[in-house]
Amino acid sequence: MFAVIKSGGKQYRVAADDVLKIEKLPVGTGEMVEFNEVLLVGEGVNTTVGSPTVDGAMVTAEIVEQGRTRKIIAFKKRRRQNSRRTIGHRQHLTTIRISEILTGGAKPSKKASLKTAEAKSDDKKAAPKAEAKKAAPKAEAKKAAPKKEAKSEAATLFKVPAGDPDKLTEIKGVGPVAEKQLNEQGITTYAQIAALSDKDVAKIDEAMPFSVDQITDWRDQAKKLAKS
Repeated sequence: MFAVIKSGGKQYRVAADDVLKIEKLPVGTGEMVEFNEVLLVGEGVNTTVGSPTVDGAMVTAEIVEQGRTRKIIAFKKRRRQNSRRTIGHRQHLTTIRISEILTGGAKPSKKASLKTAEAKSDDKKAAPKAEAKKAAPKAEAKKAAPKKEAKSEAATLFKVPAGDPDKLTEIKGVGPVAEKQLNEQGITTYAQIAALSDKDVAKIDEAMPFSVDQITDWRDQAKKLAKS
């Protein structure tokens, strides 16, 4: 038997024991989730199409993993305008394993932690006033937070080296915006970029909108500029 379910605005064809990645669900690893938006259920030549969903049909699944996709770099450049823009994005995804496809109002063998995959938005609307009151002390705690915490929030990835900063825009591919972002994270000289280790490159890739290939290329260029 197979079914077509809807989650996160997308449709998926699933069968028992299928493993697939869908838009992130607010559920912990190892817990169960139910999909009540079943658009189609099929078993051999017998197929039921919903209008828009199939009455009494449900699909249950187990959360296998919460993760993110590989970083996507969007780079935009305007000719002769000295304008470059680099944005990094990593989409959050949830890996699930289909447990059961139920019809006729049958109940799942394992209890789900959410009644539907869309319960996150519903829970926000139905949040009791007591939770709002609990949030108030947190706001007061932020106001009374010591200055030390503010300093830790502003901590950079790297320690700013002594001496005058270099003009990082001399590195091909580093524009004014990228130079400012690097300076904010403590990277100000050619020698500092040239001395980046592979571990440092991975740290920058994780925290900033630059890919490993970009940073590695900048490192090679910086080695030549540092010698000159």
